[in-house]
Formats: sequence, structure tokens, C-alpha cells
Amino acid sequence: MSSSQPVPIPERALALSDDLRLAFKRLIRSMQRDGGEMEAHVSLMQYMLLALIQEQPGIGVAALARLQNVRGPTVSAQVKSLEEAGLVERVPDAQDRRRSGLQLSGAGAQALDTLRARRRDVMARRIARLTPEQMDALAAAMQPLMELGQP
Repeated sequence: MSSSQPVPIPERALALSDDLRLAFKRLIRSMQRDGGEMEAHVSLMQYMLLALIQEQPGIGVAALARLQNVRGPTVSAQVKSLEEAGLVERVPDAQDRRRSGLQLSGAGAQALDTLRARRRDVMARRIARLTPEQMDALAAAMQPLMELGQP
């Protein structure tokens, strides 16, 4: 008979988890503050929705809500704002004409590109302030961080 007891988590992993959570929290807050809104007044949530819609043209509101782990009405209101701003368009589903999906408008793609460039520049300026050794450490951490982001 096998017991399904959870495997204990090493103390070092717990400590790194706490440090990483704090670092990400600070990083996200600084990104919101420094690159928070652009001319089109796109919030961080709307930016993430635009990016998902660009990655998955035709995606529906319910699927966006699941991917963002947010309630449907919340995403629906954000999408409505993006539609009203002319950044997102509804398109008929090719397989089910009763349904519609979302795609970026030309203005939405341009707004997303502008916002990405702005946020990239803000982050690059911060990284440029690091010492060469700190940059090397950051570069070395990229692969493990990418792996942590995988399901």
C-alpha cells in the first residue's frame, strides 16, 4: 500500500520562492509605474489581453478569462473598453457563425508595439545600471526563470 504524502520542500527552495515572489512583485509594480499607461490609456491588464489576442487571433472572452485566471465579466468589461478605443475587433468564428472571436485592429497592433517598446526601454535602462557581474548573474538566471514559467 503506497501513501500519497507530499514530498517535503527543501528550505532553500522555500527561501528562494519567497525572494523570487518579492522580486517579481517589485518588478511588476515598477513596470506599472514606469510604463503603466501610454497615450491610448492601456492598463497593464489590457496590455496583457492585447498580447494574448495577438498571440491567439480569434480567441473568445471566456478563453481570455481562463488564461488570465480572472472572472469573465471582468475580462468582458476590459475587452469592451478595448473595442470602444478601436484597439480590438470582433470577428465571426470560421467554424461556428454564432460565435465571435477577437483580433487586434491596426491601431491595436500599433498600440501594442509602442507599449512593448516603451516597456522594453524602461527595463533596458534599469538593466544597464547593473554591474557587469550582476548582468552576468541575470543572464545566467534567464533559463531557470523561463523553466519556472512552464506548466
